[in-house]
Amino acid sequence: MPMWIVHAPAGVYSTEDKKNLTEIITQFYVDTVALPKFYVVVRFDEYPVDSMWVGGQPVNDFVRVVVDHIARQMDDPAIRELCMSMLSERFAPFTTDRGLHTEIHLDETPIDLWRVDGIKPPRPESEAEKKWARDNAPSPYELADAG
Repeated sequence: MPMWIVHAPAGVYSTEDKKNLTEIITQFYVDTVALPKFYVVVRFDEYPVDSMWVGGQPVNDFVRVVVDHIARQMDDPAIRELCMSMLSERFAPFTTDRGLHTEIHLDETPIDLWRVDGIKPPRPESEAEKKWARDNAPSPYELADAG
């Protein structure tokens, strides 16, 4: 699961912007690492004017994105750089292209510290995970299908 939390000034993103951004983020994970769509969660946390401060000064043009990766890990520095570049590129129309200052960071949680509806997620790219992707929902599986 990638869990995205987008901290942004109130009113910066319309409902249509949020829909478009979440579609872009979701498709990124589906296309690049074959995640089931329901693994991708995006939450928008809007803050009122003068509630975000950077360097001791109030900022009302700042977006902070915090992403928690669990379903996949990036052990290779080259893959990390590629991922960050791709995410920054896809996020730019919603941030820097609009004149918003932006920070993004990713944390990675070990996959064994994760459950979906009480079920241990199947191994990446296993038949069970492919079924979850087709169904767009978790379901019990046999260990033999888990990879």
